[in-house]
Amino acid sequence: MTRGSNEELEGITLSVYLHVVKKGKPVGPRDVMKAVKLSSPSVAYRHLQKLEDLGYLQKNEYGEYIAKSKAHLRGYVWVGRRLIPKMWRYSFLFLAILIVELYVLIVHFPHETYEFKIFFLLLMLITGFALGVFTVEGLLQNKRKQGNKSE
Repeated sequence: MTRGSNEELEGITLSVYLHVVKKGKPVGPRDVMKAVKLSSPSVAYRHLQKLEDLGYLQKNEYGEYIAKSKAHLRGYVWVGRRLIPKMWRYSFLFLAILIVELYVLIVHFPHETYEFKIFFLLLMLITGFALGVFTVEGLLQNKRKQGNKSE
C-alpha cells in the first residue's frame, strides 16, 4: 500500500472500512449499508470495492468482504479492532505519572518539608496540565474523525 492510498481513506470509505474491521467477520453490502446508513447497497458495494482495490479488504467466495490488513492512518493507532487517537497514548502515560506522583506525595507527606510539598504539588499541577492537553487534543482528533465519517 502506498502513502497515496492512505489519503483516499477518508469520509464514507473510512466509515465503511472501520465498520468492516470492527465487525471482525465477513460483511456484505447490505450489512454495510445499514451500519453506515448509506442510501443503497450499490453505494456500499462501491466503497467496499474501492477498499478491496486499495488492498485493505478481500472478498471471500460468498461475495462478502473481510479486512485484509489494518490501514496506517496518520495520528491514530490500532488497539485491537478500535482506532484511537495517538494523543490518548500520551494521556494514559501522563495519567500513570500523575498517579505515581500522588502516591509518592501521600507516602512522603508527613515526613517531608514544606518546600518539598510545594514543589511536588507544582510538579503534579504540570503533569495534570499535560494530561489535560493531550486528552483534549485526543478528543478533538476523535471528533474530527467522526466528522469525516458523515461526509
